Amino acid sequence: MNRRLVLIGALVAALAAGGVVAGVVLAAGGGKGKPAAQQQQQPQQGTVNMHPVAGNFKPDKTKLSDCNSERCYEQAFGNVAYYQGPKAALALFQHEMSVDSAINSGCHPIAHYIGAGTLARDRGNIPEAFAAGSSICWSGFYHGILERAFYGISTETGLIKAARRVCSDPSLQKDEFLFYQCVHGLGHGLMISTGYDLPYALHVCEKLQTSWDQTSCTGGVYMENVNAANGTSIGFKTTWVRSNDLVYPCDAPVTKGLRLYCYLMVTSRILAANGYNWAATAKICSNVEKIWIATCFQSFGRDADGSTAENATRDLALCKIAGRWEGECIYGAVRDMTAYFAGVKRPSAFCALVQAAYKGYCYEGIGTIVGTLKGDTAGRKASCTEASPSRFLDACLRGAGVPIGA
Repeated sequence: MNRRLVLIGALVAALAAGGVVAGVVLAAGGGKGKPAAQQQQQPQQGTVNMHPVAGNFKPDKTKLSDCNSERCYEQAFGNVAYYQGPKAALALFQHEMSVDSAINSGCHPIAHYIGAGTLARDRGNIPEAFAAGSSICWSGFYHGILERAFYGISTETGLIKAARRVCSDPSLQKDEFLFYQCVHGLGHGLMISTGYDLPYALHVCEKLQTSWDQTSCTGGVYMENVNAANGTSIGFKTTWVRSNDLVYPCDAPVTKGLRLYCYLMVTSRILAANGYNWAATAKICSNVEKIWIATCFQSFGRDADGSTAENATRDLALCKIAGRWEGECIYGAVRDMTAYFAGVKRPSAFCALVQAAYKGYCYEGIGTIVGTLKGDTAGRKASCTEASPSRFLDACLRGAGVPIGA
């Protein structure tokens, strides 16, 4: 999977922490209503056509020294997690990311396999596997665990019960960041286990207990759909894309009421399909449904930052292409940068380069990710103080969900 998709996890968690994407986006993205296609024909109770690849990780003898392809790296790191444990695998992974550009560029799917190998080692104990994890490379470790959450389940009732049960452990729910990763990962797992049946996966997401759970789950569904469209999934294609409508399915009846996270990653689909034509992508974003234009350009900024490997100068050049939506691009880019580094030093330097009109929004963007990385008010205030000049401290704190004066 392309790294540029992975900020979606932080975006959802930021909403839970009190950060905002845009008022109209929040209002439109709650996701309680049934998609139109489901209103017409609800999935029937009974046996589900479960995907044959949604099984447990299978260790083999593949070693890192054998590899020169992403699939090989994924298996090799999964093997390290299975045989030597997640601590050893994650330490090796972090080192190899710093010295091998191929591993760094494919870090998120590799992290998935480290999570999957850990889950196999822990014999399917999800809380135990989560406890050993790391958020390195946008939390791929956690997503890899949840991709396998539905292994062996073959009915709709079973899927819904499992989806509700998997993330209910108190050890996950007490940590907002881990809880989000769990629910988001369910969306990945639902797509894989049902053979990329997007309407059905969304239907199961809507059966979770709260609107936050439901919406977070859809983020994983849409991310996995884009992975499959771009050829970076677990190995299968999706039918829920169109070559003559690169925004699809975000603009289709099937996603009505559940579109926020579809639009937050839509440019990853568009850019992959049009050969990374940024001007053409900006034109498409400018012409989506009005309430989703800002969200589309936040996705544009996230992809810009991923494509430049977090290069501030190049990010700003790409955001200029967004025209009047440049501020939304900057907001998306700085959030991506903050999530990638899990810190504020580089993002703060980026905001220092931004023109005055967008500086406050830039520091607010840092704050939304700080709100997911720091679980307490003191930690959020400390990070925002480190990140922001005094005149922009309130913007960062607002993004982090810290009441002014707290």
